[in-house]
Amino acid sequence: MQRKIDIANRLREVLLSGHWIANINFKENIDGLTWKQATTSVEGLNSIALLTFHINYYLAGLLHVFHGGSLDIRDKYSFDMPPIQSDEDWSRLRNDFLANAEAFASWVENMPDSMLDDPFTDPKYGNYQRNIEGVIEHSYYHLGQLTLIRKMVLARHTN
Repeated sequence: MQRKIDIANRLREVLLSGHWIANINFKENIDGLTWKQATTSVEGLNSIALLTFHINYYLAGLLHVFHGGSLDIRDKYSFDMPPIQSDEDWSRLRNDFLANAEAFASWVENMPDSMLDDPFTDPKYGNYQRNIEGVIEHSYYHLGQLTLIRKMVLARHTN
């Protein structure tokens, strides 16, 4: 039982409320940004909104599987973000991300512990634990990018 709790806590650390490894998380990085800041691309890098969409794409797709659905997400679509053209659009994406992040962590926290070792949809994808830990690793990878991009965007918007 402790294993799933530890994994859920790691998800919350990177996505919502933690400071253990990176001393920052996604939520803190996306809070307080305007839609123009969130959609600014500096020197050809991804925007904060696009990275938020990208991680949320995987959270939503895996949540669909967790609730009995098929694995429909594909890497080639993971950056196909609809246009963000207002604070309402940005707020919708941000809120969807935060809701999916909490739902994902809660699902992991409440899943049967033995399920962590079960094959994830198809044995070629490994087990549930491997896929959930992959979300954590993938999120930290993009969190580093997002943190640097945020610093550049805020410097640009305040000068």
